[in-house]
Amino acid sequence: MATLMDGLKGAFKVSELRTKLLFTLSMIFIFRVGAHIPVPGVDVDAFRELIDTAGVILGFFDVISGGAFKSFSVFAMSIIPYINASIIMQLLTVVIPHLERLAKEGEEGRKKISQYTRYFTVVLAFLQAVGMSVMMGKYGVLHSPGFFSYVVIIFTLTAGTTLLMWLGEQITERGVGNGISLLIFAGIVSRLPSGIQNLYLQFEAGTINVMSLLILLVIGGLVIAGVVAVQEGQRRIPVQYAKRVVGRRVYGGQTTHLPLKVNQAGVIPVIFASSLMMFPEQIARWFQGSAIAEFYVKYFGWNSAAHTLIYALLIIGFTYFYTAVIMNPVDMADNIKKYGGFIPGIRPGRPTSEYIARVMNRITLAGAVFLALIAILPNFVLLATRIPNIYFGGTALLIVVGVALDTMKQIESQLLMRSYQGFIK
Repeated sequence: MATLMDGLKGAFKVSELRTKLLFTLSMIFIFRVGAHIPVPGVDVDAFRELIDTAGVILGFFDVISGGAFKSFSVFAMSIIPYINASIIMQLLTVVIPHLERLAKEGEEGRKKISQYTRYFTVVLAFLQAVGMSVMMGKYGVLHSPGFFSYVVIIFTLTAGTTLLMWLGEQITERGVGNGISLLIFAGIVSRLPSGIQNLYLQFEAGTINVMSLLILLVIGGLVIAGVVAVQEGQRRIPVQYAKRVVGRRVYGGQTTHLPLKVNQAGVIPVIFASSLMMFPEQIARWFQGSAIAEFYVKYFGWNSAAHTLIYALLIIGFTYFYTAVIMNPVDMADNIKKYGGFIPGIRPGRPTSEYIARVMNRITLAGAVFLALIAILPNFVLLATRIPNIYFGGTALLIVVGVALDTMKQIESQLLMRSYQGFIK
């Protein structure tokens, strides 16, 4: 703790870093203010009752939005459309030659792809806002249902997501850390006091006991330790570079390593799988009363065995798929060969790429299984503690710990560049 406080003092001593930190905090403050501005024309109390009856189905999105979803504020959709748009654009980069060429053009190409992602975000936000407004009209949570009310809700929600996207990009460009991740981090952390209050009220009412709280704390501590271990876990493949003489200078002749992270995909497979699993369930709830909808909710609804199994398998599949998209063993092998490097005991070229792919598949399996276990953790916590509606589950902890580690590393690097002592000795 003393090292952490010394690092924070050192950060505020640097004027440039202090400005970035204050700018980041100001953007987060705007986000939290907007989370309490309701969308006009919506009966917020009736909408909260609707969310409470849905249980954990929509609880995850309420946690990410920092309570903005349950209060149906202008930021109710949070930054989820931007995340989905980014994932889809990364996947399209592999299959569309034009986007693949842009990705290889350096900074200018990435700026163009970012521009396409912004446009796609607005489209996805608009479509999601249309679906949400239709759902609220069906469940009768609008004060005066009509065409004008739908238009106001749709454009308000779309504008709110667009503003959040802009805030996140401003934090990334002028602040500290990844802006989108920090907004999600702020939303999750803001729900922590209400979660603690909810546990206290349940304890006072006798719904839970001391043993349940102790089990919850132990599980939380183990999950945090596991998340840190997996997030920081790497498989380091040794790479040897041969000596090269260029003019009068000698290059190479050194041994380094190729770091392959255990969890290369981060939390993206969990979010993508959650969105995919939510879609058919919401469609089924729109058509309540039909035989097909009742069958789906009964056998494939949230917390059912089939739902949990499919959810875990989707996360594992998306982890492998996303890792394959962002990590290309052929390109990595070509780059090593290009600069005169080789992996000891492995021939350059195709054998190197096959070896890297084999190692990646093995460590990705560990990361994928860990992500799946973290995502379905609330089901096991419910069985162990009998504490209902645990929204602050393993996925939220995964996001919080991952963003905190990444942001701390960025501050650490800037402090070390200025010869200040950082957070870590």
